[in-house]
Amino acid sequence: MTHSSTVCILMGTYNGQAFLAEQLLSIENQSHKDWRLVISDDGSTDDTLAIAKTFQEKWGKDRIEIRLGPKQGFCKNFLNLACDSTIKADFYAFADQDDIWMVDKLSIALAYFNAANHTELPRAYCGRTQLVDENSKLLGRSPLFSLPLSFRNALVQSIAGGNTMIFNQMAKNLLEKSGLQQVVSHDWWVYLLVKGAGGSVYYDPEPTILYRQHDGALVGSNNGFRAKIDRVSYVFSGRFKTWNTINYQALVNIKHLLSKDNQDILTTFGVFRGARLKDRIRLLEVCGLYRQTWPGTFSLWLATIINKI
Repeated sequence: MTHSSTVCILMGTYNGQAFLAEQLLSIENQSHKDWRLVISDDGSTDDTLAIAKTFQEKWGKDRIEIRLGPKQGFCKNFLNLACDSTIKADFYAFADQDDIWMVDKLSIALAYFNAANHTELPRAYCGRTQLVDENSKLLGRSPLFSLPLSFRNALVQSIAGGNTMIFNQMAKNLLEKSGLQQVVSHDWWVYLLVKGAGGSVYYDPEPTILYRQHDGALVGSNNGFRAKIDRVSYVFSGRFKTWNTINYQALVNIKHLLSKDNQDILTTFGVFRGARLKDRIRLLEVCGLYRQTWPGTFSLWLATIINKI
């Protein structure tokens, strides 16, 4: 499977001229060669499109397709691609414009799918990242998560960046059936959908991308002390509750796509969010919600107590 499977790489771009060429070269150098790239540009005003077209001239239009995005932010840009039924392949990979892919990124992910060998299940691969700065200097790794991946976790935590995600046709079918829902982020939505429908998500503890941290990045790593402080501030500000409201409504809209057990969990989650304090504490246990780290668990309990979940 790893040598014959076609991968369609879905890339969203916006004013990415600084690092796009280096990312495209890292895709070109993948050990797995059976891939094509679809770029959706969300209204760049710099040389992003010119750089993409230069690579298109080099690779050919059958290898790289360039589209104009919806201009509604990065999430809608990626979901526009993922929900497009005219884009067909064996597997699909999200790609950011400013990372660097390690040479075996696609091969390693496809080896997971090959070993799983259950194409009838929605499946997604994701994982840790190697953090680098603007000059590709190593900064450390993203957090290592070790608790089970589940719908109960997905309801209150996004496990991995979309830039690490590869998913199969069954997962893409779920995205297509769900349509362009209003959600917080495309990667969190994939985690919610695949686990919610009874599928499988694998989290690779070994990074396969260099995740660039820079001032222009739309989303940064959740590593370090500052990120822990931010999580607590998100709770007090109501941002965490707003995110949960957005995702919850989207899940209600596509509830029929979830497994029966996860439909019940979603219903309990909705009751929990509107309950009195003593009932929230009880329903948190009933719902079985959890996050992957102790600071995250602290934030979850804090949000429960102050009714910000």
